[in-house]
Amino acid sequence: MSASPARFTFDLDMARTQRKTRVVGEDEIAQMLADARRAGYEEGVAAGRASVEAKAADGLAKAAEKLANNAAVMTETLFQARKAHLEEAVQLSASIARKLAAHLIARQPQAEMAALISECMASLDHAPHLVIRCHPDLCGPMRAAAEERMKSSGFAGRLVVMGDPDIRLGDGRLEWADGGLVRDINAISNDINSRIGAYLAARGVEQQKGD
Repeated sequence: MSASPARFTFDLDMARTQRKTRVVGEDEIAQMLADARRAGYEEGVAAGRASVEAKAADGLAKAAEKLANNAAVMTETLFQARKAHLEEAVQLSASIARKLAAHLIARQPQAEMAALISECMASLDHAPHLVIRCHPDLCGPMRAAAEERMKSSGFAGRLVVMGDPDIRLGDGRLEWADGGLVRDINAISNDINSRIGAYLAARGVEQQKGD
């Protein structure tokens, strides 16, 4: 005996189906569309503002970096210019001083040696002798200057003045038993150059060769 096929039944409770279904009106649809448009607009404005701010920040960062680089270049340029001007000023001053010294020696070649004699005689009270070596043209003036200074100093030893053609005008040597003094314009000039070089090097300036 075969089984009877099961009957397929449908939910025919139309009242319950109607209770679950809600009809959306045109006004509500319009409001939903307006809300969607407003939300989309606000999102677009926010995204645009974020994009503009990001671009502005990026541009500002690039401008700041460029400004910093330009400032660094300008600072280095000013530093190099300051060093160059410092070297020029020092070298110019030294050149003027050398020219003035040469001019004074040419006008009064005996002045520096006379001052040196006057200075050393103050401490030669008991020295047995004093030897003055100078250019032959200055033997007379040097003897006169030494004898004049002997009158007011305590030196009573023997005075010897010797001319040496290898000694430049304005230069000379003073010799006594246990000491001596030398006046050499070339040595003085070399010492000045060394001091100038040390001064410039301490300030980061490399002195040009041949100066």
